Amino acid sequence: MMDTAYQTSPGLWALAWRRLRQDRIAMFALAVVGAFLVLIALSGAGLIAADWEQEVGVNYAPPTFVGADAATHDAAASAAVGEAPPNAFDPLADDIAVLKQQLGRTPDDSPVEMYGIDDPLARDIAELKAQLGQGAHGGAAAAKRETLPFGADKWGHDVIKKTIKGAETSIVVGLVAALVAVALGTLFGAFAGFYGGRVDDFFTWFYSIFTSIPSILMILTVAAVLQQKGVLTIVLILGLTGWTGPYRLIRAEYMKHKAREYVMAADAIGASSLRKMFSHIFPNVSHIALVQMSILVVGFIKAEVILSFLGFGVPVGVVSWGSMLNEAQNELILGKWWQLTAAACAMAVLVTAFSLFTDALRDALDPKLK
Repeated sequence: MMDTAYQTSPGLWALAWRRLRQDRIAMFALAVVGAFLVLIALSGAGLIAADWEQEVGVNYAPPTFVGADAATHDAAASAAVGEAPPNAFDPLADDIAVLKQQLGRTPDDSPVEMYGIDDPLARDIAELKAQLGQGAHGGAAAAKRETLPFGADKWGHDVIKKTIKGAETSIVVGLVAALVAVALGTLFGAFAGFYGGRVDDFFTWFYSIFTSIPSILMILTVAAVLQQKGVLTIVLILGLTGWTGPYRLIRAEYMKHKAREYVMAADAIGASSLRKMFSHIFPNVSHIALVQMSILVVGFIKAEVILSFLGFGVPVGVVSWGSMLNEAQNELILGKWWQLTAAACAMAVLVTAFSLFTDALRDALDPKLK
């Protein structure tokens, strides 16, 4: 008796992955996005770029491939003019030096030491001097480098480490805000499309209010109402204003699927409305929610950059690509272009790769395209 081999037909996700693997551009874009995700995971764990706030270079240290001439140009110019004499603005400096010499004191002796007066701040000043002589991690202060691989900002922070830390903030904001927006849009769209009637009228009215206002004005309005800077605030701003796109598509899909045979069969066996909505219909429309989320991630990363650039984004002490671009606008006047280039190139690479992957994913999940 011969064994019969039964073959099961591949599902939606298996077919989509098969189509996706055939697209080399999509796989390359997926690899780039994956590399960025691994990078921010390592940054979040503190394995890389944890010391981005350490002043390792001189102010505006240029990239290594540019050379140290740009960093030492100001010092060379000052040397050409000549160094200013000590106490150039003290008209009594010479007279005080003569008096100290007559009293048998050295020029470094202070009036407190000359007249035997106890200085109440001497101990505190000594401690401050000792702290200033130590590095950020308690060791001796290291000499600052004149060049760095990708340059330094005005505080001497390494630009490449700052870009990696900024990527962590911007990408996390984009991913979490997109998840919030898609979750709200899917929930509202499911109730509106499945129940219809007054429920649909209410959510449609709510949707019309949000879409009647330009998105950038809506984002700035919510930012002004919350009045508190932070990553969580940006996530709420973008998530609460970006659900309209997923809502419109999910609502239409639920209106179409609720009349299908499998939903009627679930109704015949006594399935509840919530079970029919999220256990039966949602798996058949989940690819739309996934594509919408991938699209919103790109938009929200750019929106975070705009918010931080306008001053509504991350607070002081938190770095993102938007805050880097905000700092770079003043640096360009001085001819310091490396921070702008690093942040802009990193954002351009990620956004381009994510956009290419989103387009390929949408085509792979489309059953009409084979």
